[in-house]
Amino acid sequence: MELFNRFRETIFLKEDSDLEKQLEELKRIREKLENTEEIDKDIRYLEYGINGEKEIAFELKNANIGMYVLRDVTFEYNGNKAQIDYLLFTKGYFYLIECKNLFGNITVDRSGQFYREYEYNGKKIKETIYSPYTQAVRHQDMMKKIWSSYHNIFGNLIFEKSDTNNFFRPIVVLSNSKSYLNKEYAPQEIKNNIIRADQLVSYIQKDINKFNNTQLYSEKTLKQAAEIWKKRIVPNNTSLADKYLKIIEDKIEKKNELEKELREFRNKKSKSMNIPAYYIFTDDEMQKLIILNPKTKEELTSNKILSDTKIKYHGDEIIDILNKK
Repeated sequence: MELFNRFRETIFLKEDSDLEKQLEELKRIREKLENTEEIDKDIRYLEYGINGEKEIAFELKNANIGMYVLRDVTFEYNGNKAQIDYLLFTKGYFYLIECKNLFGNITVDRSGQFYREYEYNGKKIKETIYSPYTQAVRHQDMMKKIWSSYHNIFGNLIFEKSDTNNFFRPIVVLSNSKSYLNKEYAPQEIKNNIIRADQLVSYIQKDINKFNNTQLYSEKTLKQAAEIWKKRIVPNNTSLADKYLKIIEDKIEKKNELEKELREFRNKKSKSMNIPAYYIFTDDEMQKLIILNPKTKEELTSNKILSDTKIKYHGDEIIDILNKK
């Protein structure tokens, strides 16, 4: 018994998280956006996710039951990718953890549908959310396919036990202690595998207690399994920042196109009227036109970008150009 109980540490073979990098990137991009409502929401959700993962990391580091851990990993199979918050390699089972730091009260109905209820601006809101357990099961299915494709590498290492149906058991861990979880009527499979962060260690210990010492994985096996899966990790090239970078790129492209068209208009107009180009508008005035982007002569006048004379003679044509973009 002492041989199997000797290994009590929690060893992270991968502890960094891509979420923190994404958060830093979003905060940098935010400074370049005019409308920040959507990115502020994404930043808030990322912060929730990071705090949730940190709470789970704290529980695992203080578990004192012996395990190897991979945090925030991505695997690929046939062009499909799965991002997994935690893989745990314990003496009893291996676990695939989907971490959710959901605000509001969470209810799971008889069909397994997840609902979230919360108050916003004094109004009670109830909305359906995608099942994190379904997501975890899909990730589990991909892990099985990866294992099958690398069977000659993995050998019987993963399946020393005969219970192959529990290969990387999927668990949903809710890390927001302020949220109320109602799973009374949830299907038994979901009810058994959705828990709070502070229940995670006791959940794992209960599983370990199902086995006698000769059935437990050894530390050597856990380390080998974790290292094998670590080698299968692929870069997670998807980022929340991508859609905002596209907005910025489109805005720059639009600005360049508009500036080019305004310059061409100014050049043709000044030549046809035999007047200096700045009589149409100066470079500074052009930049203000692009930034403020008035859509009517009234807006053009109220913004005081151009003099009344310039508006009188050129305003209609300028507004036509701005309305094309």
